[in-house]
Amino acid sequence: MNHLHRLFRITQVDRPVLLAITRRLSSKVPTEPTWKEVDESKLPNPTKIDQDTIAHLERLALVDFANKEGIRRLEAAIRFADQMFLVDTTGVEPMDSVLEDRELYLRDDVVTEGNCKDDILRNAGKVVEDYFVAPPGNIPLPKKEEYDS
Repeated sequence: MNHLHRLFRITQVDRPVLLAITRRLSSKVPTEPTWKEVDESKLPNPTKIDQDTIAHLERLALVDFANKEGIRRLEAAIRFADQMFLVDTTGVEPMDSVLEDRELYLRDDVVTEGNCKDDILRNAGKVVEDYFVAPPGNIPLPKKEEYDS
């Protein structure tokens, strides 16, 4: 990329021309958009989340949706994910691994290092009987009767 800056200084090419040259030299950037508008009529009906589900999600995820705007954003995120229903996967084999295009070599299951328990446990904030102690699990948030606008 540095050579393009030198070219720019030498030839005094204007910015749009320099950008066009850069795009042509970069094979990873498509010259035309590769996405299409989503046909909303083909998507499932928009998801509406009831108060019980909101309360359940808040307790599980420790996320406070706080108001109707937070709930609207959650529903919009679900609507965005609904676009995956439009992906045609006929003839596509499920992946066994993200590296399935490479041959992965397994090593023999032999201990090569060890006896490092003390080094590992030194990383823990709290240890009881040679076990890491994790913080307490999800503590339910106080229940709200209604969400403010």
